[in-house]
Amino acid sequence: MHMNQSLQQLLDAMHDREASDLHLVPGYRPTYRVNGELTAASEAAIDDVALKTMVESVVPEALRGRLGTGDIDFAFPLDSAGALKRFRANVFNSRGSLGACFRAIPENIPTLPELGFATELGVRMTSQKDGLILVTGITGSGKTTSLAALIQTLNTKGGYRIITIEEPIEYIYPQTGISIITQREVGVDVLSFYEGLRSGLRQDPDVILVGEIRDMETAQLAISAAETGHLIFATMHTRDAKGAITRMIDLFPTERHDDIRTQLSMSLRFVVAQHLLPAARGGRRILAMEVMTASYPVRNAIRTGKIESIDSAIQSGRAEGMFTLDTDLRRLMEAGHITAETAKAYASDPQEFAMR
Repeated sequence: MHMNQSLQQLLDAMHDREASDLHLVPGYRPTYRVNGELTAASEAAIDDVALKTMVESVVPEALRGRLGTGDIDFAFPLDSAGALKRFRANVFNSRGSLGACFRAIPENIPTLPELGFATELGVRMTSQKDGLILVTGITGSGKTTSLAALIQTLNTKGGYRIITIEEPIEYIYPQTGISIITQREVGVDVLSFYEGLRSGLRQDPDVILVGEIRDMETAQLAISAAETGHLIFATMHTRDAKGAITRMIDLFPTERHDDIRTQLSMSLRFVVAQHLLPAARGGRRILAMEVMTASYPVRNAIRTGKIESIDSAIQSGRAEGMFTLDTDLRRLMEAGHITAETAKAYASDPQEFAMR
């Protein structure tokens, strides 16, 4: 692959600017996202022809036939002055033109403490023998990075056969000699998350990472695999833990809801809902979380369909390691990591939060 020089210069500069993303849209200036804010990467707008040339220089051979027909997700390396950097790309179509967003992937897999992910929670999650663990949040909330840190914890602990199904593969897990990891990319190695999960179950896995659950077939297989002795990590796109339960159940037809609620109540272990917030003093964004564990009240709420009672179960489940987003926001605010304005803006009940 011979990367376009203009694109390489923009990607090289991301590290110096501490940018997380690069946006290339026809008619606009190339734009970085730095600590959550958009900032111009150059003065000149980019046109269709130049953007197409940039994109074509990095799209993998196996995916080039899909250019112009739909979104393409992939990751690629960049050798810059002897340092190997990795980027995730999404190429899309808009009004007959190509556009792209590139995200910088950290060179090393961060540890859970480096992310601000509670160490005790990470230990509990990676100590499970089986079950379903969901990490949820909006796009750009750090789900992939948190899962990578959890998988790397297992990889380092050793003795695990781990399979990941990702779209695309972002972090490359190092060989430790004491675990075996197979990473498979949707669209390149497997047709879909479902196919990757289905075939992965035939490969004697202990742990399977499913990049995203977004259809009924994948959801059913993930739940069933969690019930039959496998530890399944997966992501979903919801704002809170309760929403993940609702979304999972709603993937199925109404007549199956009772059965799925029963299955899910037995197989679920944890739901972590993540948010990345502006730091009080600038710099890297701050991780805030809501944590739900499968306590008896939570299992009962799922099984009986009383999803609205999950919030109160989380609030009263501190002894089981649960806490709400508002509780975590207050902790971060009192520690000086985020401002009161940020805490109020992200709180589930801003008025009550401000009064307290």
